[in-house]
Amino acid sequence: MLKAELNYKFPESNHSIVKSLFHHSDQELLTLFQNYPDQGKYFVAIFCRYGLIIQTLIQNSVRSPVQADYLFAQTWQHIFYELRGLDLRAGADEAGGNTTLQNWLINVTAILINQTEMPAVESIRYSLQIAPPPLWCYVKQVLEQLEPLLRLIILMSQTFHWSEIRIAAYLQAEGDNISSEQVKSLLQEGYHHLDTNLPEDIKAIYFNDDDLEQVSTEINQFLKVPKEAEASVESRNI
Repeated sequence: MLKAELNYKFPESNHSIVKSLFHHSDQELLTLFQNYPDQGKYFVAIFCRYGLIIQTLIQNSVRSPVQADYLFAQTWQHIFYELRGLDLRAGADEAGGNTTLQNWLINVTAILINQTEMPAVESIRYSLQIAPPPLWCYVKQVLEQLEPLLRLIILMSQTFHWSEIRIAAYLQAEGDNISSEQVKSLLQEGYHHLDTNLPEDIKAIYFNDDDLEQVSTEINQFLKVPKEAEASVESRNI
């Protein structure tokens, strides 16, 4: 089963894969993350190194714990994509020094705290324990690589809890001649894509080693947590 704790204390930092990276400098972790996009451990290591700082900044700025967890996840999703093109050496200060990763992360967090429009607490379905930010970033990345129809069917099934018959009826009303049996087949195809394209080290870090054969089942459960663009179902713009 997916590892979780009552209070989030960065349990991934105790995994041997992550521990083996602690000796790397910030610049080394950033370079490895950029050079090996098919491996997730470098991003997880950065998350473990600076997650508590960012979490503290957000918790001191947002009153609701639910909104704080939501903003924490949104912040790390933003960081995940921005790190791909980040060049710390390009941000030299007046004294000739480079911008540090820590300072960059703090600045990004401050900007998002000030600019993010927080949703109402009752509309947030995010669980930090079930969907730690690094895991969610990589699952979301794989979802974005799916064909639009596969992504739509998975979201209708897991996020909205629609049956295969209801999904087929909706698609037929939208002009797609798809039966419930075809929906079932497409769901399995989508789950297989998620399983095979999620980085192996991410699966090893966030799923118990003896349960790796059940990763697809766990991913399906995980997908039920985030609230993903409900309005987009009506417009098909997912």
